[in-house]
Formats: sequence, structure tokens, C-alpha cells
Amino acid sequence: MKQVTFLMADGELKPSCLFGAIEVFQKANEFYVNKGEQPYYDIQLAGVNLQQKLLNTFFSFQGLKDVAAINKTDLIILPSFDSRNDFAISNSRDALDWVARQYKAGAEVASLCTGAFLLAATGLLKGQSCATHWKAEAQFRSFFPDHKLATNKIITDHKGLYTAGGATSSLNLVLYLVEKYNGREAALYCAKVLQIDIERSSQSPFIVFEGLKEHPDTEIRAIQEYIEHNIEEKLTVDFLADRCAMNRVNFSRRFKRATKISPVDYIQRVKIEAAKRGLESGRKNISEIMYDVGYTDVKAFRMVFKKIAGITPWEYRVKFSQA
Repeated sequence: MKQVTFLMADGELKPSCLFGAIEVFQKANEFYVNKGEQPYYDIQLAGVNLQQKLLNTFFSFQGLKDVAAINKTDLIILPSFDSRNDFAISNSRDALDWVARQYKAGAEVASLCTGAFLLAATGLLKGQSCATHWKAEAQFRSFFPDHKLATNKIITDHKGLYTAGGATSSLNLVLYLVEKYNGREAALYCAKVLQIDIERSSQSPFIVFEGLKEHPDTEIRAIQEYIEHNIEEKLTVDFLADRCAMNRVNFSRRFKRATKISPVDYIQRVKIEAAKRGLESGRKNISEIMYDVGYTDVKAFRMVFKKIAGITPWEYRVKFSQA
């Protein structure tokens, strides 16, 4: 049997990711039992005992196995915790060191949603692309500025380290692992029983770009606000640099140091976010929306939109239009 260990860290757990992931593995076991075979996964919870509020009541995990007592496991799952609770990292140092040792001994490690914060804190993600919930982007970049964050991705997979985007993307990662370990038939069984879209590959259509303004550079923040208030203009890096009385190179470096993305990427993301809102409202056609956000070339607009949103403007309207 493959030993799967869910690590409970010292923080505020998001239970949906944990319970959903456990259920996928349980359905994979059910797939084997239905064929008259032994379950494939031995699932356990380890780490610290937790008690936290849920609506008008409390739930708790008691009697969890101490990670120090686990000499060998095959797969470690780091569930989603509140990304702003940095004590979940600092108070879990021994457990995270255990994760790193287990990985070096051959275990694989997967993070679900903001569990990527814990995985990054182990040091194992350095130099690798990783995913987390798009809403946690600014916080993750603040905590781990040297990591390669890919908020558009549902899943990353590199040398036995896996990360998932937000919320239900965690289910896609566990399905991905089931398909890797048990084959397509088992994964499809889990997807059908739990009604999970197994082919989801990007969280880009769901991203709401919120500006990345949690930094101390007031001059760059003023430029960010200028971009957001002038989306209909054809903005260039040179023009924005002149507004700050800087040359292009210094401005670009300072902008990226503050926001973690380049000025060109920021301009595009602000414009496409405005275009998405226009497409959702359904009051204007795609060409009108394109002109409203400063584009005059249909091909260029479509290319940038698909790069950022993961789908074409027409596909986005069909998916999210409120009309």
C-alpha cells in the first residue's frame, strides 16, 4: 500500500481542501475494492492537534500521529492554511524539517492551494515553478520573492514536488496523482463519482487582478493608480518612466522590485481585467471593449487576453457573462 500522510500544521486550516483530497483517495480505494482487490492507499493524518471555529461551532482534530514517529511515508500532503498566518510556518519548523528529510529519503510532497506557503518554507521549491491560489499571489511573493510563482497554473509537477492552485484545483491535483499512480481508469472513476472536471488545466479564467500594491514605494504605487485610471490610453513604459523622471531601465527595475512583475505585464493585466469586467456585463460587443481598454489591433488584443485569461474573449464571455 502507498502511505499517504496529511500534515496538520499549527495554523488555521481550510477544511474543504483537506476533506476533498481525502475523499478522492478514498474513492480510488473504492475503485480497487469494487474490483475485489485490496485498497491502494493507507491514509493518515499527522502533526499537531487542531481546534478552530467553523461558523457557530468548533471542530477539532485530536490524537494525531507525531511526525517524529513516522520513519517512512510515500506521499506527504500539505493542506491549505490561511496564507496570512505566518505563525503556521514559524510554529511548524520541526514538521517542515521532517518534510524535507522525508523528501530526501524518497517521499513525494504535494501542497494544496495555500499549502504552497508551507512547502516553500521547507526550501524544497527554490528554483522551481509553483502554484497557489491567485488571491494569495501578493502575499506569497512577499514571503518568497525568489520563488517562481505561476498563478495561472492549476498544477505543477517537478521531481516529486507538486503544487495546486486554489480551492477545487486541489482536487485536480489529487486526481492527477491518482492517474499517475493508478492509471486513467481509476482517475476517471474518482472524477465521475465526485463530479470533478478532470481536464481543467488553468485557473487563469478565474483570476481577479487586484493590483499588487502591498509595498512601501509610494511613487510606484502612484504609477499603478495612474495605469488603472487611464486604461483607455495606449500606455508605454517610456511614458510612465517620464512621469517619474526616471530613465526606462531604472523605472522598470524599481517597478518590478516593488510589484514583482514588469511594467508591461502590469499594464496588460490591468487592461485585461477591465476587459473581463466589460465582457461579464454583456452591454458592449468585443470590439467596443477592446477600444475601451486601449487596444486597436484585434489580433494583439486576442493574443494578450488569451495569454492572461487562458481563454479567448469570446470564450470568456460565454463562460462568465451576466447577460
